[in-house]
Amino acid sequence: MEGKAPVSEHGETSKAAVPEVTSESRAASRGLSVLDLILRFVAVAATVGSAIAMGTTNQTLPFFTQFLRFKAQYNDLPALTFFVVVNSIVAAYLVLSIPLSIVHIIRSRAKYSRLVLVFFDAAMLALVTSAASAAAAIVYLAHKGNARANWFALCQQFDSFCERISGSLIGSFVAMALLILIILLSAAALARR
Repeated sequence: MEGKAPVSEHGETSKAAVPEVTSESRAASRGLSVLDLILRFVAVAATVGSAIAMGTTNQTLPFFTQFLRFKAQYNDLPALTFFVVVNSIVAAYLVLSIPLSIVHIIRSRAKYSRLVLVFFDAAMLALVTSAASAAAAIVYLAHKGNARANWFALCQQFDSFCERISGSLIGSFVAMALLILIILLSAAALARR
């Protein structure tokens, strides 16, 4: 009977057979949870910044007279509208996930709530990736144009508009990288169990 845990007369294993969580392991899990919380705050800032930068982007150019003008707005292009909506949704989700992330700092052994967060984090990563990719394609066309499709580069005239929409993409790509890190941290915390 070597290698087996001691069994009581009722058929239960004794507590000596269950490995105890060391304070070092608990501290490492708490450290991962603190880093997760910090990354969530930074990702909120990145997505909110992207949504605001894109949502407030417009530029008006005069055309011969002051009564006839050309105007470029983000909502003229559905991909950019999708970008603003998705970044707003992801920012709202991240704000709502912060209390659960705080719970993980306090109770580092929580497993099921961490699994739920991993699932929703992955869904938000997919959303922000699709929105940023669609917006990046539009930004590329705005900068370079497409001669075969008779799309002219808008950025030659609407330079301020193009600078802002290009800048808003940076925050979204940063949020993508942060969500990947958050998912990896959660996976590492789950693997420590």
